[in-house]
Amino acid sequence: MPLKFGTEILSSVTCARVKVTVQNKLGEQSYGWGETPLSVQWVWPTDTEYSIRYDSLLEFCEFIKIRWQSFDSFGHCIEIGHELIMKDLPEALKQFNLCKIVDSEPMPWLAALVCASPFDIAIHDAFGMVNNVPIYHAYGKEFLSSDLASFIDPAEDSAVQFNGRHPSDFLELNPPSEIPVWHLVGGLDPLEQEDLTGGEPNDGYPVYLREWIERDGLNCLKIKLRGNDAEWDYERLVRIGTISQDLGVEYLTTDFNCTVTDPAYVNEILDRLKLEKLETFRRILYVEQPFPYDLEKNRIAVHSVAERKPLFMDESAHDWKHVRLGRELGWTGVALKTCKTQTGALLSLCWARAHGMDLMVQDLTNPMLAQIPHVLLGAHAGTIMGVESNGMQFYPDASLQEAKLHPGVYKRNRGMLDISTIKGNGFGYGI
Repeated sequence: MPLKFGTEILSSVTCARVKVTVQNKLGEQSYGWGETPLSVQWVWPTDTEYSIRYDSLLEFCEFIKIRWQSFDSFGHCIEIGHELIMKDLPEALKQFNLCKIVDSEPMPWLAALVCASPFDIAIHDAFGMVNNVPIYHAYGKEFLSSDLASFIDPAEDSAVQFNGRHPSDFLELNPPSEIPVWHLVGGLDPLEQEDLTGGEPNDGYPVYLREWIERDGLNCLKIKLRGNDAEWDYERLVRIGTISQDLGVEYLTTDFNCTVTDPAYVNEILDRLKLEKLETFRRILYVEQPFPYDLEKNRIAVHSVAERKPLFMDESAHDWKHVRLGRELGWTGVALKTCKTQTGALLSLCWARAHGMDLMVQDLTNPMLAQIPHVLLGAHAGTIMGVESNGMQFYPDASLQEAKLHPGVYKRNRGMLDISTIKGNGFGYGI
């Protein structure tokens, strides 16, 4: 099934898979793996031709691969990740864009982060492998000599201090073996059998929403909306709310696709739901990123939305500095993604939790190896409700090989993901 991102439709994706070799001070070597889908439409929403953007992402992956092959420094994976992502990547992106065709649209920072993320994830995996430790057990002072104050600064209006604190202080170090999972209801997805057109795939997997809920025992639905058609958005919410009540789905969230420019648009829909469809309104756990990606250019005060429902940053939360700006503008939560780098996700997590912001972990339709760091972040982040995972909706067969080792990670059951098979050093891929 195709997936609608903003004004574009995604029907295929290329994944970047990276293998990194590291050596510790004892001379011991090991390697790690990282993978991220290069979701062009999500990282680079624009009118520029798709093929130009797609080729640029592939070229930039190759560009930083060559650039970082010469990186020669000892340190913790967060220290190395911070050096590469926060210090070198901006310069790499600048150089890359300068080398492009004159007058061509420069590749944005979010696209650069997604290209860099498989490298960063692989470094974290390799650190765990070479030190014989599961990676989430390696984020404390036993392994990381630098404290968080070396990487992030507190908000000026807070009493928060990061001196002497480490990522492990903000993580759930003993997560459950099962976590709640969110299903994505795309803007093109049929909801009931009556919505089928006859052109849907006939591959043995569910097609319309009611089928998915019944097969996977779903309890959490993320609803993609248009953000520029209030009546369509409202009616979509009403229909899905009705199905949710019929089948006992408890939680909904709304994703307005970053196309809203006025908080009143969201407020009016929420207020109308509260007045006319109270049960649907009550099921909405939070609202996700209604407003444009670029937070610095679109400094929209969003307090009025957050007064109605918790309001989570997603595309705008590039790093902890953007999370800090979001908090100033009234956002109350952060949706983390490993596709913006493991290092960046951890630092944003620590900053947000220290300042009382809620957390979620959202998907980039992660298949294959990309799914494992993603669900581990969801398990360790202390989210308000599990993790979003929708790769099994759009290309389930892509992960058949990985599912042999981790069946519960790639198929939802009773509305949960079973992560009990993810064991061992690094990310516990088992490959």
